[in-house]
Amino acid sequence: MPCYRLAALLIAGLCAVGPALAQSPPAAEPPAASPSPEPLKAGDAFGQEVTLPERTIIYFNGHANRDSVYETLVEAHKSLKQYLDKQGIKPDGPAMTIYTETDDTGFGFHAAVPVAEPPKEAPTGDIAVGKAPSGKALKFVHRGPYDAMDTTYEAITNYLDDKQIEAKEQFFEEYVTDLLTADPDKLIVNIYVPVK
Repeated sequence: MPCYRLAALLIAGLCAVGPALAQSPPAAEPPAASPSPEPLKAGDAFGQEVTLPERTIIYFNGHANRDSVYETLVEAHKSLKQYLDKQGIKPDGPAMTIYTETDDTGFGFHAAVPVAEPPKEAPTGDIAVGKAPSGKALKFVHRGPYDAMDTTYEAITNYLDDKQIEAKEQFFEEYVTDLLTADPDKLIVNIYVPVK
């Protein structure tokens, strides 16, 4: 399985790693149906080629378990917003989550915002300054609940496989709707997959 496919599946929560999955007892009740994303609207991108500009970001370095993704991302973005507000730094674009690695329990990420220029004093702790992914990428739009992201990521993975597109291992979500204030069932998220 290509690395980007495995990363997408892990992040979206479509598979579990390790022998525990094979040994788990049968469920007493059938699992609840996964929520579905909303249909895309006219003009929504799905596989649109874009060139991402170079951007400086301030980010919160975090790790999320697959069973609490949304809550963990919201808390990370809250921490980042508190830091920006305290420093008087204004974002220069929408918030984003950049996925950096996967492991047996979940994945690493950067909850980030682009800024016009880095802060005068370097941040400490879990907050850092870096660069957002740049260069050639494919853009995909997700509409609806965050819990339905697995369906969108599965469609993206199938799209990449069908088109035989080789993606880089890092991808990110850009929040068109504010992750902290929007109705969690009515999110609009741009997903960018950098390509080789």
